[in-house]
Amino acid sequence: MDFRKLAEEQKHSFLKDLNTIVSVNSVRDEATAGPGKPFGNGPREALDVMLQMAQRDGFTTRNIDGYAGVAEYGDPDNPDTLGILGHLDIVPLGEGWTKEPLKLTEDDGYLFGRGVLDDKGPTLAAYYALKLIREAGIPLKKRVMLVMGCDEESGMECMNYYLSHAEIPKTGFVPDADFPVIYGEKGGAHVLLKSDTPTVIHSMHAGTRPNIVIGKADALTAAATPEQKAFFEFFLRENSLEGTVTDQEDGTLWHLEGTPSHAAWPYKGVNAAVQLLRFIGAAYHDSLAQALGYLSADWTGKNLGIQQDGLYMGMLTQNPGIVNIENGHSEMLLDIRYPNETDGDKLLKQIQEAADRTGAGITAHLESDSKPLFVDPDSELVKTLMDVYRTHTGDTYSPAITIGGGTYARKFDNFVSFGPELPNDAKTTAQFVGGPHQRDEGIRESDLINAIAIYADAIMRLAA
Repeated sequence: MDFRKLAEEQKHSFLKDLNTIVSVNSVRDEATAGPGKPFGNGPREALDVMLQMAQRDGFTTRNIDGYAGVAEYGDPDNPDTLGILGHLDIVPLGEGWTKEPLKLTEDDGYLFGRGVLDDKGPTLAAYYALKLIREAGIPLKKRVMLVMGCDEESGMECMNYYLSHAEIPKTGFVPDADFPVIYGEKGGAHVLLKSDTPTVIHSMHAGTRPNIVIGKADALTAAATPEQKAFFEFFLRENSLEGTVTDQEDGTLWHLEGTPSHAAWPYKGVNAAVQLLRFIGAAYHDSLAQALGYLSADWTGKNLGIQQDGLYMGMLTQNPGIVNIENGHSEMLLDIRYPNETDGDKLLKQIQEAADRTGAGITAHLESDSKPLFVDPDSELVKTLMDVYRTHTGDTYSPAITIGGGTYARKFDNFVSFGPELPNDAKTTAQFVGGPHQRDEGIRESDLINAIAIYADAIMRLAA
């Protein structure tokens, strides 16, 4: 079966449907949450759109109370199931886009828009793969379930609900990461640093999600002296940063620009809040700002006392994703991705010891802890998907890998992540192409169309 040819024939329809789903602003919105829409209007609208597409194309669908949806193909009484897990929610749009974030833009062979890569585009590619299977009349021994969640970016509450209220597929893959195959994902811990130590900072609120490197930060402090303002200019210049300082009636407002990135790769970004805390700590000799800036400055967690290089999963990473300081109370939320040699409780103990050494009255609290995912790289699932990938790409060099990102695979037994990003991929355009959670999020059109073919072949082999 030439799935690549069939995928190419569906390209026009695929891009039209992709524009429809990308046009939905499906950021979690507590203000509009309610019965049947637990994550707000946007995620529910995206779910409705996808289920309507599936109904249009003749699939059986189920709405799991607005938390997730299912489109399935095969005998409804068949207990042997293959699952594909994708998500329809997105991170906040952010700033600095040169393309329209809520519209599919085709430019120089690339597709742009919030969600085209993470994860509306890959989820739709998996859906079209199942559509190709159905239209070709390929017989399958397993019932295939495409499960689409609505809260992956804000803690996977959708899958927690799904696991206790709906049918759980026995094995499968998640189109929300990289090729070839990801058989392991680092554990994910959220640790909250709290303090009531007095600070010169009157107000500071930075960050929207713990899994995003903070791209900009503002802090209102006591009035600055000319020397402190001059030091700010020096600090910006020496650290290759941009920022502004503005005098106000109630103090001085400091603004600093960073570079957002996914928290799985904090080294690809520049955390504006961390840099601003470091400056304020030095300029005002503020012990709390100094401590928070110091503890969170190193993305490997060295200053937190948690630096570790795992045998399978590589370096631990940490990202301070949200900072709130108001009325003398300070909080910093750390997003930590850790290898399977440690766990959240050990990390908490080490972080508290590091915080105590600063003398700034900081306490550490483990807000959540998601255990690492690890599937045997020699399992039939991994070996089959590796063979599918190699067949369609000709890449016999790239091995199965582990990552720092977290996908739905960690919530289910015998699931791995599978595409759509290619290893060591070289851009074929001069324009900026953003990754997950960045401005101008994009993916090469041919890669997404080829993913349809890869996923179709994977479904056929795993469900045959």
